[in-house]
Amino acid sequence: MRQPGDVRRQRILAMVSSRGAARVSDLAEELEVSIVTARRDVEELAREGKLRRGHGVARSIVPIDAPADPMPADNRAIALMVPERHTYLYETLHGARSTLEEAGIRVVLHIAPKIAGVEQSLIERALADDPQGLLIAPRWRTAEEQEAAGAWLANVDVPMVIMERRPPTGSLLHAVDSVCSDHWYGVYLAVEHLVGLGHRRIVLAARYDSPTARTVRAAFAQIVAEHPEIEDAVVVLSGRGAGIDPTEEPPDFATVLREHEATAAIMHGDEDALMLVQQLADAGIRVPQDCSVVAYDDVVAALGSTPLTAVAPPKAEVGRVAAELLLERLSRPGWGRPRRVELMPELKVRGSTDRLTD
Repeated sequence: MRQPGDVRRQRILAMVSSRGAARVSDLAEELEVSIVTARRDVEELAREGKLRRGHGVARSIVPIDAPADPMPADNRAIALMVPERHTYLYETLHGARSTLEEAGIRVVLHIAPKIAGVEQSLIERALADDPQGLLIAPRWRTAEEQEAAGAWLANVDVPMVIMERRPPTGSLLHAVDSVCSDHWYGVYLAVEHLVGLGHRRIVLAARYDSPTARTVRAAFAQIVAEHPEIEDAVVVLSGRGAGIDPTEEPPDFATVLREHEATAAIMHGDEDALMLVQQLADAGIRVPQDCSVVAYDDVVAALGSTPLTAVAPPKAEVGRVAAELLLERLSRPGWGRPRRVELMPELKVRGSTDRLTD
């Protein structure tokens, strides 16, 4: 029978007091609960001042002569893979890492360089070390890469959670655990904000070399089609290297705005947005007086000379939730059906958007 929370916490307090210290993973195993549940109990006891909490360890507030030096029941690590030089996904990485380390789980990081097919070889190498599980944020520059990856990722034989990527419906990875930002909703927030300020001619400057970029583009097309008050909406590449062909030159952004008489722009992602805003300034187009700008990602959007209003996906929270889901899988083999979790972005309004004036 499942123990009431207060009874379980009393047992945790007694176990920690008698040993001096105990790993959260050991407490979870002995109490036959998930690591997430044990960690929350430890956090509650720490808030009440009944014990001290460290990285994956609960410590007694009363010292004893010979404190235990607990060891995890399973020393195997969690393999975590993200693309190289990807500031956005590094925030997701840190969210996952902090959660795993709090649970006393060792993390082995694998960085995937920008080389076609390298992710499969890296995962095969990681699996050769017999990890407990796998957290992965694939690059998937093209839809073809994404489809091809499904053939080998679906056969990974350890618990796995895909981070900040949404496997397509009906794909081989459809039934694999995944945690992702709801990027459709993020674009919706941006469009609604601009329309609410009176803007009716909007340009989306977006990348096309990631699943997020393609989702942002598709969402924009759908959302503006459902707003009859929008008179014109156009999509262009946000910068050189933002497309599948790294040599493809984007159009001059200031020229695009003038040709379409656009008064607002959504820009994916932040670094491209900051550079495009500078291009607009060089062309005599002021932000927000002549053009309101919403960035998408909110990694460095606030650092511009004009802090940019931005859609902020919950990057670190995606990592935390993915790690918690993986911990549940590890502590309760066979638990539940696969999860496809979506977390909502928020809009952070700063100085780069303003009401349209005649």
